[in-house]
Formats: sequence, structure tokens, C-alpha cells
Amino acid sequence: MMQVDLYTKFVLTVIALLLGVLAIKPAVQPATVAAQSATRDLYVEPGVTTIRKPDGNSLGDGKVVWNMRTGKVWGFPTNVVNARYPVDVASHKPAVSNPTLLGQFDLAAIK
Repeated sequence: MMQVDLYTKFVLTVIALLLGVLAIKPAVQPATVAAQSATRDLYVEPGVTTIRKPDGNSLGDGKVVWNMRTGKVWGFPTNVVNARYPVDVASHKPAVSNPTLLGQFDLAAIK
């Protein structure tokens, strides 16, 4: 009877220790969190810029976004002068700005 009691206490102690390790590990060594790579590679230029298509036509004011992985530069027209986000004055729905490819930096040429 004494050995069964000692064995039970030992097993319960080991179980308690292992559960304690599982509970304490996230506090001591938290998991790394990162944004998705597609959004980390984008740089949104501060302010508003006049956006011109490669053929020279103006799209008006808008935001410029650079894909730092590919070197492509996109323009997002805001449809209103000095607006920092897309605006559609003819509708009460949120406006959606479609990107226009403005150009590309040859990042592979950098050595």
C-alpha cells in the first residue's frame, strides 16, 4: 500500500510539473507575431501627390504606394484635391480607389 501511494504521488507531481511548464512557457518565451509579408513590403508615401499615368494623363491627387520587394510604384487616386483617402462625392457609399501602375524601380540593378 505504501508503494502505491508513493507511486501515485510521484506521477501526480510529474504531471503537475509538466502542466506548469506548459503554462509558464508562453509567458517566458512568447510566440513571435508578424504581419503578412504582402503588407510589410508596401510603403505608403506620406501626404498626397499629383498622380500621372505613364502616358502623361493626370489622374489628379492621390496616394503613392511602393512595393519594396518588386520595385513597382502604384498610384491610388483619391478623386478630391488634397484628400488622404478615396472620396466619391456622388455617393454615400465608401469609395474604392483602383491602383494605376506608375513605374518600376530596377532593384536587381543595385549591387
